[in-house]
Amino acid sequence: MNGLITLRNLSKIYPLETGHSAIGVSDVNLSIKAGDFITIRGRSGAGKTTLLHLIAGLTQPSSGQVLWENIDLWSLTDTEISQLRNQRIGFVFQTPSLLPFLTVAENLVLPDIFSNQKSRTVIDSQVQPILMKVGLESKTNLFPRQLSAGEQQRITIARALIRQPDIILADEPTSNLDEETEKEIISLFQTIHKTTAISIILVTHADQDLPFEHLKLRMTAGRLDSEKGT
Repeated sequence: MNGLITLRNLSKIYPLETGHSAIGVSDVNLSIKAGDFITIRGRSGAGKTTLLHLIAGLTQPSSGQVLWENIDLWSLTDTEISQLRNQRIGFVFQTPSLLPFLTVAENLVLPDIFSNQKSRTVIDSQVQPILMKVGLESKTNLFPRQLSAGEQQRITIARALIRQPDIILADEPTSNLDEETEKEIISLFQTIHKTTAISIILVTHADQDLPFEHLKLRMTAGRLDSEKGT
């Protein structure tokens, strides 16, 4: 497997008005390879979301480096970082964040329309194959309000997949779902992992081991520790 992302002595410190500071991420070192499935667990406020934002270039580190294939992310221009984020990263957040006035298909292709790198014909031709991957090919013309919470999250995952990214960053995508739907979404991530070369970092509150995770990490007060690795 080739190295995709390397985090080297990565820290994020937030200054407070009191003159003190709050630690978001503290001295994290991590190597992410193509095809890795990494889970990160930890209590609220442990720094999990901040770490994902650092990987994606949404937050600039206080110290250390985020290396994408040995290129320091913050040596790039703002435009180049935005292009990397748009083309190489798929995001799945806690809340589906679908636009209510757009259909499933329109929500799905929105990132590609804004990137202006493909014709509308090519974009539209990708909708059904991607929806089939998440088991929602019959929902193309429905609006988000006509979908269950689990179906909305599946559409969000499909949207993250449509540009065939190098990595998916999933920030507690099952925390608002019931137990059965949570299992379905986790199973969907497993299927994506089995059938693509996409790396996945899944932030989850679920404590049970997942048989397909390469690396199980726990975050505490900004520090990252390995609980299980292969």
